Parts: sequence; structure tokens; C-alpha cells
Amino acid sequence: MSENMFLEKVVSEGISHLSYIIGHGGKAAVIDPRCDCRIYIDIAARNGAEITHILETHRNEDYVIGSKVLSELTGANIYHGKAFDFDYGTPVSEGNRFELGDLELSVIETPGHTLESISIAVRDKGFSNDPIGVFTGDALFIGNVGRTDFYPDRPEAMAGMLFDSIFGKLLPLGDHVLLFPAHGSGSICGSGMAAREFSTLGYERINNPVLQNKERQKFVDYKVAENHYLPPYFKQMEKLNKEGATPHFENLKSLKAYRADAFESASKEGMKVLDIRSPEALAGAFIEGSLAIPLNMVPAYAGWFLNYSRDIGIISENVGDAITASRYLFRLGYDCVKGYLVNGLTGWETSGRQYSRINAVHVKELVKRIQEKEAFTLLDVRTKEEVQRGRLPGTLHIYLGHLPNELEKISKDQPVTAFCGSGLRAIIAASILKQNGFKQVEVSLGSMEACAALGCPLEI
Repeated sequence: MSENMFLEKVVSEGISHLSYIIGHGGKAAVIDPRCDCRIYIDIAARNGAEITHILETHRNEDYVIGSKVLSELTGANIYHGKAFDFDYGTPVSEGNRFELGDLELSVIETPGHTLESISIAVRDKGFSNDPIGVFTGDALFIGNVGRTDFYPDRPEAMAGMLFDSIFGKLLPLGDHVLLFPAHGSGSICGSGMAAREFSTLGYERINNPVLQNKERQKFVDYKVAENHYLPPYFKQMEKLNKEGATPHFENLKSLKAYRADAFESASKEGMKVLDIRSPEALAGAFIEGSLAIPLNMVPAYAGWFLNYSRDIGIISENVGDAITASRYLFRLGYDCVKGYLVNGLTGWETSGRQYSRINAVHVKELVKRIQEKEAFTLLDVRTKEEVQRGRLPGTLHIYLGHLPNELEKISKDQPVTAFCGSGLRAIIAASILKQNGFKQVEVSLGSMEACAALGCPLEI
């Protein structure tokens, strides 16, 4: 048994989820585990420790919690905030403490993001009673704070709770205290987070832009005025995480290798085709009716468009990408990924089957069309905040996640060019348009980043 204290962060790529395992004296605790959870067991074994405690900072909305599976594998007890009626585990309250050798973990109730949100302060009792770090869940991030829009009937109350939690409980722990949030940059549980994953409460107190709203009402007004998007899959996450209904990750090993004829038959029988290749590859050739989501966009956008009750078949450049995509989907609660197309789209093409394409338009051509007042729709699918920072003249803005429900705003009588930040979201939008009967669909590869490089004329 190792006598050294240890703390390891586990990063779940795509959703920017940060979980932690900490231990001493042969015992370890895991904070906010993901569903593919054997990694925590391996870390504990490497440090000569047994996982005895599992703590959830809140119910989580953007990924499936792995607490129940990890508990089944280790026998560890699960603890979470008392203000939500979980179907499993033990509720905890302010001041509850857990000992792991010389380490002491103490519960701090920090509502605001959700009502049951807790933070966990950690102390090295062998040296001091002062906290050395705090796991803040989604209450306080590096460079930002948590969302407070999950209770639409009381936005001011939730924002006020978060202010009280941060300024009344977290920051008073001390400027020296290390900060361990549940998400990093890129998460949809907050915006404007720093790219780094290390900070202290003191640094955030001085430099976090949101924390400069030191007056309670000013903070509340700031939070209420924020714009956040609410993906439909959040409801599925809340349901699964309330029940603890986590499928075992070993299911991923059963991906089926479909040849073109079997893949086509399965799709005709209802399997949804998800193409995860690059925008450039997708524009060149794709299967009509498929949903295009480039691999690194799957965690952020699959939950907007994929049905949980429908089988999924993947088209990828290689088997490794298909496995990665199935892992991303599994963490979002999709255990219906059946397999992948052998040899990707090449296998489809060489079988003689039909494929379609999407015309790619350079931003110089877009600017020329705008200046010459050509009849076409430039569809900008970026977020509201991105568009407010600059847009091409005459664009129609529809946020990507809302596109399927707002198609009536787009004319089918003229070309539609999908546009975003780099082309990754634009190709998703283009595939959705094609699925819904739009014939003249184009994609702007490079999109706003290309415009920035070339100095396109923008309007604010």
C-alpha cells in the first residue's frame, strides 16, 4: 500500500468533462465519474488503494454518470446532494465529512446551478485544518461560473443562490485553495471558460470576469441576461442520472462490421446513418439521407438530432473513428450504435451504389454574391453570441440546434449556403437541409475563420 497521497484528473474529451480520483492510506474517492469507469479502478490499483467513496456534485445534464456501475464494480458507497430525489445512493448535507487516510473531504452545499449541487473541500489533516482544494462541480469554473437557467420559473432565485454559494461559501475558503471544476473549456454547461485546467480561488476572485460582479443584484442581472441553449438530450441525461440507469461500457465491444449490402438493408429497416467524416469528405460524397456530424462535433451536437430509440450505423474513415464516436455516444446515453460501414464510403462507392454531394463555396464567392445581390440564402448556424460579434451582410441566422424546427423560415426556391465558424457545423446543417428536401444546398468550408483570414466585410 502506497503512503503517498494522490490526485488524478480524468478528462473525457468532446464533452470537456473533468472527473477526479483522490486518495491516501489505501482508500480513494471518485468525484463525478463517467460511465466508462474502469479507468478509476486502474488508477486506484496503481496507487495501492481501494475505491471506497463515490461523490456526485450534482445530477449532471450533459453526460451519463457512472456512479452505479463503479459502485457495482468496487462496492463503494455513492453520495450526492439531498435536494434532489435520486433513486440510489445516500444524500449528504453541509458539513458531512469523509476520511481517506490523512485526507478529509467535507461537503459544502452550493446550489445555484442546480438545487442539489454540492462542492467538496479537501484537507490534508496531517498538516493543517485549512482546505487545500475544492471540487466545485458546475458551480464555479475556471474563467466562468455555472449556468442558472435550468429552472425557468425562477431565474433570479437560482442566480442569487449561485452568488451566495460562490461569494458566501467557496471564495471564503481562501485564495490559496486549488480549484477543481467538473468541466473545462468547450463544455455547454458554461461559456467563456479558460483553456487551462488549473487555477486557484484567489486567481478566479481577481480575474474571473463573472466574479467581477461583486454586488448580488448585479451578479443576478448578469446571469439572467445570459443566453444558453438547451439540447433536448439533457432531459434524457436527467432521467438516466436520477435512476442511475447506466449501461455497461463493455457493450461497445459488440460493434458490427456491415458490408454495403447489409448496411443498406439495415438503414432501410430504420437504422439511422451517421456520417462522422470531415466536412471536406462529406461535401465530396455522402449517402443521401444520412446525418453528417464530423467526429469532434459528435459530443456537442448528436444529442440534438439523434433519437434514443433508433439504431445507429456509422460511416467513418476508419474503424478507430467509429469506436471513438460510439464512445462519445455512449457517454450521452446512446447504447443503440449497431455498427459501421466496412471500408467507409469507399466500400459504398465500389459496390456501385448511389451517392450524393454538396457543393462547396469559397468565402470570396460568398462576398461576390452578396455585393452583386445574387438570389441565395446565406444560412448562419452559429450561436447568437458569435453572430453578434460579426456577420456577413444579409445572412439568415438560425442556431444549428434549432434548425430542424425552423426550416419554414428558409426558401427552397433558391440556393442555401450553410455557414458557421469553420465549416464543421455548416456541414451538419447542410445534411439536415438535404434530409428535408432542400435541393440546392451548399456549404462554406472555412466559413468565418476564412473570412477573418481574408478580411471579409462584416456587419455587427
